Amino acid sequence: MDRLIYVSMTGARHALEAQATVAHNLANVTSSGFRAQMNALRAVHLFGEGMPTRSYVVDSTVGTDFRPGTVQQTGRPLDVAILGQGFLAVQAADGSEGYTRAGGMNVGAGGILVNPQGLPVLGDGGTIAIPPDVNVTIAKDGTVSAVPSNGLGAVNVLGRLKLVNPPEADLVRSADGLFRLKNGDVAPADNSVVVASAAIEGSNVNAVEQLVAMISHARAFETHMKLLQNADQNDRQANQLLSLNR
Repeated sequence: MDRLIYVSMTGARHALEAQATVAHNLANVTSSGFRAQMNALRAVHLFGEGMPTRSYVVDSTVGTDFRPGTVQQTGRPLDVAILGQGFLAVQAADGSEGYTRAGGMNVGAGGILVNPQGLPVLGDGGTIAIPPDVNVTIAKDGTVSAVPSNGLGAVNVLGRLKLVNPPEADLVRSADGLFRLKNGDVAPADNSVVVASAAIEGSNVNAVEQLVAMISHARAFETHMKLLQNADQNDRQANQLLSLNR
């Protein structure tokens, strides 16, 4: 009987956790550059005397779906979409370097180029400052240039976006939503990464798939709870039979 309880108890718990992941994905359907999170459940046997016949259901390490999203033209000069593999480097709130695909940039305080979350976008030499009264263009290699808005004056190169392309297997999503290398190192710039200017990459979350997954997890949770109820009912009936035989 306790074998059923072990499986159902842990299965119900992780079904709820998987549903939370699905809810997070659905909340980011419209977030530019978002990469969907994935869950995988597996069985783990217990160790100890009399335990090998019992198993826990556990949630494997949450993975990430790195499939590209749809690129949409916006016409905004500060928007960029990475074509193929690669990431933009930004400075996180704690000062560390993180990586994102969200390319809807803006000019923040002090003229610093920032991402949609307000984090400074890094160039090959640090942050990139945008002077006032200029028109900005971003080349496919990430070079940020500016010309005076009045059309008079030469083109001024302001910097080059730091574009990186670490192996996806070496990346882990942090609590702030940014990707970082598992070993804590900083990824080097990769000149092969190409961007499209005046465009945005959408989220790669498939809303229909996620809704189906949410329903599936809800049904799994209900099934586990019914199994626990059946186990409790069987235990009560067994106790009644034992009491009659005394």
